[in-house]
Amino acid sequence: MWWGGRGQSFNIAPQKEEPEMGLSGPQSIQGSGMPEPRSPQLGSCLASGCLPGEQILAWAPGVRKGLEPELPGTLICTNLRVTFQPCGWQRRQETPLSSDYDFALVNIGQLEAVSSLSRVQLHRPGSLLKFIPEEILIHGRDFRLLRVGFEAGGLEPQAFQVTMAIVQARAQSSQTQQYSGITLSKAGQSSGSRKSPIPLLETPEDWETERKKQGANGWRVSLVNERFDVATSLPRYFWVPNRTLDSEVRRAFGHFHQGRGPRLSWHHPGGSDLLRCGGFYTASDPNKEDIRSVESMLQAGHSDVVLVDTMDELPSLADVQLAHLRLRALCLPDSSVSEDKWLSALEGTRWLDYVRSCLRKASDISVLVTSRVRSVVLQERGDRDFNGLLSSLVQLLSAPEARTLLGFQSLVQREWVAAGHPFLTRLGVTGVSEKAPVFLLFLDCVWQLLQQFPAEFEFSEFFLLALHDSVRVPDTLTFLRDNPWERGKQSGQFNSYTQVYTPGYSHPPAGNSINSQLSVWDWDLRYSNEQILQFHNPGYDPEHCQDSWLPRQQPSFMVRGPPSSVWLFSRGALTALNQLCPWRDSPCLLTVSSRWLPRPAISSESLADQEWGLPSHWGACPLPAGLLLPGYLGPQIRLWRRCYLRGRPEVQRGLSAPTITGLQDELSRLQELIEKWTPRTSPEDRSQKRDPNPILSQSC
Repeated sequence: MWWGGRGQSFNIAPQKEEPEMGLSGPQSIQGSGMPEPRSPQLGSCLASGCLPGEQILAWAPGVRKGLEPELPGTLICTNLRVTFQPCGWQRRQETPLSSDYDFALVNIGQLEAVSSLSRVQLHRPGSLLKFIPEEILIHGRDFRLLRVGFEAGGLEPQAFQVTMAIVQARAQSSQTQQYSGITLSKAGQSSGSRKSPIPLLETPEDWETERKKQGANGWRVSLVNERFDVATSLPRYFWVPNRTLDSEVRRAFGHFHQGRGPRLSWHHPGGSDLLRCGGFYTASDPNKEDIRSVESMLQAGHSDVVLVDTMDELPSLADVQLAHLRLRALCLPDSSVSEDKWLSALEGTRWLDYVRSCLRKASDISVLVTSRVRSVVLQERGDRDFNGLLSSLVQLLSAPEARTLLGFQSLVQREWVAAGHPFLTRLGVTGVSEKAPVFLLFLDCVWQLLQQFPAEFEFSEFFLLALHDSVRVPDTLTFLRDNPWERGKQSGQFNSYTQVYTPGYSHPPAGNSINSQLSVWDWDLRYSNEQILQFHNPGYDPEHCQDSWLPRQQPSFMVRGPPSSVWLFSRGALTALNQLCPWRDSPCLLTVSSRWLPRPAISSESLADQEWGLPSHWGACPLPAGLLLPGYLGPQIRLWRRCYLRGRPEVQRGLSAPTITGLQDELSRLQELIEKWTPRTSPEDRSQKRDPNPILSQSC
């Protein structure tokens, strides 16, 4: 076998006593094309770490750089992942996937090969590498960096081979047909059923339990979409008003975009209801009965209704995608932006601006839900992106139980996974115009809340990082499909059903290669017990989350709205509407009626002032119990350094875990820095340089 170099050729034909080190060589380890390692211990270690169906394609000894100290070990490429296995490290059987050393192929955003003379980026399988790499850099889409150096001494062919294997394996691992034949279960061997830590909302019993938990007595679980014949992007079950028949639900949902009609997201203990729905399908032709059904579902038994224009003042999907790409490029270790211009470049990405916009809008909606007994309806054309983001943030701001570890996981499962957020499309490799990491934007918003209210959340920053990194881990169906129908179809739960596809989204991939019993919430599959312990926030005050934090009805706090009032919330102000639906007086109207257009807005400096009359109304109690209103001005919105700057170890100083050991490590590092930065002066210089403020120095 011959590989071309810079002006020379490398003859790496194998010796007779050793098999050829090629991608199509002898099947010696787990059926792979990889040679038997020289060390029996190494071969056993590599093979024991493979999952069922996983094949090792190539490997090479190397040193992981960027750490202190540097770690010698082995870089391994399989048809599932790229992993670095340190010398002497044995993969635990209870965690077949490692959060520290594994990079899923779909998570690799950029691959670079470096030598003393060249540096190239390898994007496609046809990319040519004309030199033996001395070092490769694997940039993860989750901002992680794997930097491995290769030493000389007869192992150069393996360095070249593992690099090209990564290029080819990455190109072949398309999102639609990835990891065929690979299954994952506990230690890769368990065959029994596994109970999820939280309800996955796949049965009507799960939905009924959650409804009772919220105290939503005016609502019931609808089975109208059990066979996905109303909308495949909706869950099989959802909540509708008690008095609304399923036949009325079916007809009413047909007048909304993609069949996503109004349904309950969350019932506030004070009596308000938070709903979500798609945009009005104004080209439909509803009769009077359908219009009455739509109005009844939007009102949800309340006389005061507020329609929230979700996308008003929020970025588009294209804006979010562009900002995330710019942020990732800026945070790379080899970014060309100089240090003195880095903050300006960060501001230019607009990512923090979008975080600020989401928090501000969620705060306003929280005031709407909390201040009066009313129906608040989040309306987004597709109802699959920012409706979920705002609904989740509103519940985090208003409901202490959502800030617990289990409560937050249940919230994500209900408002994102079960509600049909298109994870595969937004985070995958299909349809560049449809890619937008809205869910990652949501996690950044949650991190901001965690920084501003550290005692209010049971989970820690490490849990958010684990969830952030899990969106591209190909072991479960949670984030690898666009809606519940695709997940159920993949697992074969309802193959006999006849479904109606939601327009605008592709058919689900065929095959049944992923274990449908597992979810992303099975953290012990990828994280050790020590890591899972760090998911808990040591500063959390459990007294902030009591079942009696707010009575089920509190008339002195929740104010009834005016009779039969309809409002549009847009651009931070409430605008009175003449009617609730756009087709009220014209049964065959193709555009929105002029009578549905808003009246002049009621301006106010603060929505809280407008709703409560702050500060005179509250006096010494500025906010109701359990409600958080975050700051979103200037430096109150910060960069998530532990997430976005993980490729820069020098920036991670001071970000250790809030434990005694972590604090001791940070103290020793700070002492080392002080010794390095303290100028060395002679005794004469010390005597000549007097402290200009001796009182201050004595007090210190």
